[in-house]
Amino acid sequence: MKLILPVEIAAEIEPHLKSDTQVALVDSDGNLDRDAKDAEVYFSWFFLKPPTLHRVLAAAPQLRWHHAPNAGVNHILTPTYLERDLILTNGAGVHAIPIAEFVFTYILAHVKYLSDLYNLHAERHWQRGFAIQELTGATLLIIGAGGIGQAIAQRAKAFGMRVFGSRRHPEALPNFDKVVDADEWRSLLPEVDYLVIATPLTPETKGLIDETVLRSLPNHAYLINIARGAVVDEPALMKALSESWIAGAALDTVINEPLPSDSPLWSVPNLFITPHCSGHSPKVKQRSIELFLDNLRRYQTGQPLRNVVDKHAGY
Repeated sequence: MKLILPVEIAAEIEPHLKSDTQVALVDSDGNLDRDAKDAEVYFSWFFLKPPTLHRVLAAAPQLRWHHAPNAGVNHILTPTYLERDLILTNGAGVHAIPIAEFVFTYILAHVKYLSDLYNLHAERHWQRGFAIQELTGATLLIIGAGGIGQAIAQRAKAFGMRVFGSRRHPEALPNFDKVVDADEWRSLLPEVDYLVIATPLTPETKGLIDETVLRSLPNHAYLINIARGAVVDEPALMKALSESWIAGAALDTVINEPLPSDSPLWSVPNLFITPHCSGHSPKVKQRSIELFLDNLRRYQTGQPLRNVVDKHAGY
């Protein structure tokens, strides 16, 4: 069997492979160090660009399984890719812990006025009187109750929050008070204090958080997007924040990344932008490798693979 492995992590994977396994290395531009016509398996790495992906596909006509380390695969499901009969698995779950922790970094920074308090410290100024709140009893709605959403819910319950979630096929889940379907969550918006977007980007979710959604939230609500930028209608959000329909928002992802320095988003009031870093952690790399190796063992022994993507649904 021949595998295509990214140069970034091949050295950490190769010691775990069977002696008869052959490896072709691929760089971030899709350059292969040897012939890959007979390769069956392709493990891509983060920041995969469509031209790189297409170059690998063209060089490996016998590919059967592609594993991507990302949870979101919208950048992979190009028309060229969908022409191939490939099993696609993703890295759902490997980022859940750091992203869930980051969500509460945003929430706590907002509710405890950390930005203002840091500024006061820098100014050596003692001032009290902020309307500091607590999270106990607050309502959190998570759009997308998958692995990341469930990790967020677990931490929310530790803070004593009421947790609602939505998913395409609703079911009772640990740490959720209620899980509803992909449309019913809209009726919950007037009760929501914190709205977290953790859904994949699909044709159905593009622009999902629009003016109607934002106007349905209480004016003290706080929006957090750790999914994909295009899930949020950015002009509508800018208007919502400028006109105080909601109290604030945190975006770890935007439509155009990296966000240009002249983007009007930078100057929107009560908007905190971070550079798509909520999933970063040294442990993510190890989890990604462990997931791939487990799936490789399953592939080689004919067992069902973990995290198989429904390419038509987009996740």
